[in-house]
Amino acid sequence: MPMSPTTRRAPADGTAAPGSRRGTARRYGAGFWTVAAVFVTAMAFSTVPTPLYPLYQEHDGFSTFTVTVVFAVYAVGVLASLLLAGHVSDWAGRRKVLVAALALELAAAALFLASSALWVLIVARLITGLGVGVLTATATAHLHELHGAHRPGAPAQRFEIVSTAANIGGLGLGPLIAGGLAQYLGAPLRLPYAVFGALLLAGIAAVLSTPETVDKPAVRPAYRPQRVSADHGDRAGYFAASAAGFACLAVFGLFTSLVPGFVGGTLHHPSRALAGLIVFAVFGAAATAQTLSGRLGDRTRRTVGLLAQAAGVAVLAVGVRTASLPVFLLAGIVAGAGAGVLFKSAVAAVAAMAAPERRGEALAGLFLVSYVGLALLPVGLGLATRYTSLTTAMTWFTGVVLALLAAVALLDRRRGTTG
Repeated sequence: MPMSPTTRRAPADGTAAPGSRRGTARRYGAGFWTVAAVFVTAMAFSTVPTPLYPLYQEHDGFSTFTVTVVFAVYAVGVLASLLLAGHVSDWAGRRKVLVAALALELAAAALFLASSALWVLIVARLITGLGVGVLTATATAHLHELHGAHRPGAPAQRFEIVSTAANIGGLGLGPLIAGGLAQYLGAPLRLPYAVFGALLLAGIAAVLSTPETVDKPAVRPAYRPQRVSADHGDRAGYFAASAAGFACLAVFGLFTSLVPGFVGGTLHHPSRALAGLIVFAVFGAAATAQTLSGRLGDRTRRTVGLLAQAAGVAVLAVGVRTASLPVFLLAGIVAGAGAGVLFKSAVAAVAAMAAPERRGEALAGLFLVSYVGLALLPVGLGLATRYTSLTTAMTWFTGVVLALLAAVALLDRRRGTTG
């Protein structure tokens, strides 16, 4: 990722005494790890409700379909903030936008603490999504710039590993921590939010102590929403990457919306800690696989991701039909690993095919389609549960995802044939 013209660079050799340069480098290094820790915390907060949805259902008596609507509201918030404010930190500054995003999540935590009513849950999830969309883009850019300032000229491997682990790994930590707190301590619909509220408050203070990496422009550019386009010189490749992103996030959406209810109801394992552990295993597998696949070639990585996600989804269908927890868990790990690798491949493909001046536009389109998958398929699954059993609906879900993955493979093959 090229550094933008407004990005502040590390001092060149000879502009400061060696001791001063080392002190500045240490400050950027400390800032890098501080932002990474805050990134993990913020992403973890976004999935705190995952193992708690069955408790909300018991408290207010709403249906499985309502759970998916609540989840979809979160995805809508992420999409809106990505398109409307994901690029604002390029001229407003990373720290200022990160603090604003964390403040939104803190407001959501306060709402969760204030009431467990359905309308409050919906509003809190919308606000969480708004904060996450802005934070994801801004924290990733900030980590890239802090890494470059701390280690000028060094490969970006540390940045890639840490930013991936913070994003995907954080999503897995939220359910694990919330499930453990809800299972073994009191006030299950309050305590997890109180803990993360304190962590988010500490995160705001920590971000304020990190170096800013963007110089404020002399003239503020005119605001416009992030442009989205699919025309980047390789339509087959772009459509293949977008379909892959749609399928990958649909699987993640399934495990963060309906799986806790399925494990507690159909599989008769009501432990909130177990529900959180399963979701953590899915995202942990994704983050691990993304890290381990870094040395693979683009086509090999894409093929591995496709095959692993397809195998995991196929095993998921077996686990659902046989109501087997071990098979279900294995399916989640394999599907999560495949989805993580395939999504990383999709992002890399789009970033490579787009011209530098249109890379943000190209990635915005990819994330837009991917987050539609995050919301649409789980909501469709929830709607299906109004007319059939959750087991049958989840079986149909696996069929749809397998069909999508087959379409990705065909588009990729067509791209290779015509490219």
